[in-house]
Amino acid sequence: MIRYTNYASPLGSLLLAVTDQGLAGLYFAQHRHFKGPQDWQRDESQPTLQPILQQTVTQLTAYFAGQRRDFDLPLDVQGTPFQRAVWDALRRIPYGSSVTYAQLAQSIGNPRAVRAVGTAIGRNPISIIVPCHRVLGAHKALTGYAGGLERKQALLTLEGTALS
Repeated sequence: MIRYTNYASPLGSLLLAVTDQGLAGLYFAQHRHFKGPQDWQRDESQPTLQPILQQTVTQLTAYFAGQRRDFDLPLDVQGTPFQRAVWDALRRIPYGSSVTYAQLAQSIGNPRAVRAVGTAIGRNPISIIVPCHRVLGAHKALTGYAGGLERKQALLTLEGTALS
């Protein structure tokens, strides 16, 4: 069963979804490729949220306050082996850094898969924590983000990432 709650972030409402194994989703409002909580159960008990939801809220709050650079949460991401390899590579991009789609494709040993890497990044179900916002186009161009380019820019600015 997937449980979820909403979190009011400085960049707008986030939907946080968890299973008993870990965080399964973190979606912005109007997030591309997200169909909404279909058969999920809403967790309304704010002070006593399910533990993984509470940990996620605590860590996101610290991140947005500039007090946390890394997340230490159990994850339960579902995807193809290729998608999971891309998402694992995203988690290795350090805070305040960025890579291009081509560099990320190279890092997973598949330099010709730049478009497939972009597609997998677009399907990342755990924004921010699996930091797809740290991937830029060629020449550090700000491109593609399922949560919107304004949010991508804001996350990079929060982390002090230089775009030029």
